[in-house]
Amino acid sequence: MNAKEQQRVMVLNRLERSEVTAAEAAALMGVTLRHARRLLARYRIDGVAAMAHGNRGRQPIHTLEPALRDRVVELARVRFAGCNHQHLTELLAEREGITLSRPSVWRILRAAGLKSARHRRPPKHRLRRERYPQEGMLLQLDGSNHDWLEGRGPRLTLIGAIDDATGTVPAALFREREDAHGYFLLLQEIIEAKGVPLAVYSDKHSIFTVNLKRSPTVDEDLRGNQEPTQFGRALAELGIQSILADSPQAKGRIERGWETFQDRLVSELRIEGARTSQEATATLERFIPRFNVRFSVPPASPGSAYHPLATGPRLEDVLCFKYLRTVAADNTLRFGGEVLQLLPSAERASYSRTRVTVLERLDGGLAVRHDGKTVASRKAPPEPAVLRARYGERPALLHIEKSTPSNGQHHIPVRVERIPTSDSHRERHHNGRKPAPDHPWRHIPAVTKSQNR
Repeated sequence: MNAKEQQRVMVLNRLERSEVTAAEAAALMGVTLRHARRLLARYRIDGVAAMAHGNRGRQPIHTLEPALRDRVVELARVRFAGCNHQHLTELLAEREGITLSRPSVWRILRAAGLKSARHRRPPKHRLRRERYPQEGMLLQLDGSNHDWLEGRGPRLTLIGAIDDATGTVPAALFREREDAHGYFLLLQEIIEAKGVPLAVYSDKHSIFTVNLKRSPTVDEDLRGNQEPTQFGRALAELGIQSILADSPQAKGRIERGWETFQDRLVSELRIEGARTSQEATATLERFIPRFNVRFSVPPASPGSAYHPLATGPRLEDVLCFKYLRTVAADNTLRFGGEVLQLLPSAERASYSRTRVTVLERLDGGLAVRHDGKTVASRKAPPEPAVLRARYGERPALLHIEKSTPSNGQHHIPVRVERIPTSDSHRERHHNGRKPAPDHPWRHIPAVTKSQNR
């Protein structure tokens, strides 16, 4: 089973023991309530084998032909331009004989980047959502960009998490800006202190989800889904379900928590006279335990849903940035302005022209992996251009002199003289000016073929 199926088994086991409701289990698994009940019924009969979908790897029989998709897109752009999706669906059936459902037309046009001319959104009736019953089942993540130091120091962003069941803050930290590196550090602190949560709840920031406005790549079209973000990829490897909020009100738990932080924490930072990020972090570490005692609520179910990290890759190999690179013919690869030399191993003598994964860890260290195994590497020797720039001089010039020895045979003795590069010469070279008539370069005689022979 993959990480997603393992996470579903854990949720279904809790549902079987009545530790969560069916609606809560559906949200944790990212499925509808009806499908959650269907999964539970199959799980009771087939066990873990029920987690694998029966149609996995099969082409749906109702898949639309590519020619039909292209025809619908062409009509939407030319003949029926300006029609909304519902009107376009009716016109396709009436005038072109193309009978499709409105969701199918919407999916075709959305994939082509065409939006509906008019979009009607009915008003929403909001209800207060019930808390999840157990600690560690759902963590809400968010960042708050605020003048925490009130002008005494740099403007900082507070990145934190709040437990949906208890209202406690398991971890928080200050960063210069809201970035994936900060969320990696936050998740690392939570896992090391408490364990792996079942799910996280966040907004649709580009840290958590891909930008849907861009067109998918060829690999994403073949795979059927878009490439996840670095943080989304780490959540999938850890088996943590990612739930995206459609509005700020949906994650009101942490939004209201930030209001309390912006009131009480700002006051304590002012009282302690914090002026730097380090001083603010020290105050934050003393503030969080008092906040948890004052504002926490008892969970509906005792115990904890945090679970230990499963056997597999180390945490530092998951909470990192991963990039694909192609190895050059000399077994080197470039990354971040550096050149790494890959060393041979017992499995492979050469990695030339292979695709490898470069891991950029949170501490700045680099590692190279191929087929799930770490490849030994070191910093590659500098290139000639780097050496010339480092020592500030040009390579030795060969001054060739012709002489006639006593035996009558011609030979070309070579006298090597190193000519240092002066500042004036560098200026002439970089300005594109020609060397002077008395420049040493002009006194190198041409070597003819007869002399070479």
